[in-house]
Amino acid sequence: MKVFKLLTITIAILLTSCASVRVTSDYDTQATFDNYKTFAFFKPGIDKVEISDLDKKRILRAIEKEMLAKGFTKSESPDLLVNINTKTEKNIDVYSAGIGYGWGPWYSGYNRQVSSSTNGVLYIDLINAKDKQLVWQGRGSGYLTHNVEKKDARTQEFVTQILAKYPPGTDKK
Repeated sequence: MKVFKLLTITIAILLTSCASVRVTSDYDTQATFDNYKTFAFFKPGIDKVEISDLDKKRILRAIEKEMLAKGFTKSESPDLLVNINTKTEKNIDVYSAGIGYGWGPWYSGYNRQVSSSTNGVLYIDLINAKDKQLVWQGRGSGYLTHNVEKKDARTQEFVTQILAKYPPGTDKK
């Protein structure tokens, strides 16, 4: 019974930790964020990101949606340049689920369970277009889905939570 409770608690913790996006941000304390009203994507930087073109499109659409919702205007002569970067890591977890019963090597010892997941990190950089200096960076990390039907929603969740921290001092947490 104790093993069952432990397994249930472990699974609940894993599911809740996988469901959220962990977000942090950093910024230039000397920047005047009220002066930024327009944006454009920093194509040379985005072209270097090593993810599929489909995933790039998802991320850029989500960023554009959030920036427009914040009152920014997309422009050919922007105040801010938006760049992205990504990182992924595969997590493999091995844990004991209890002690087996019976005779022989297949029925005795610990019953080990293996699970794997892919975690991703998305960085969104906001760069002052005039001097090309980074003024704000948001970072979101969490599980990635391989389900095509859920990728758009998961990407939007990452971007929404990251950009909730922009401008500095307006985040809800």
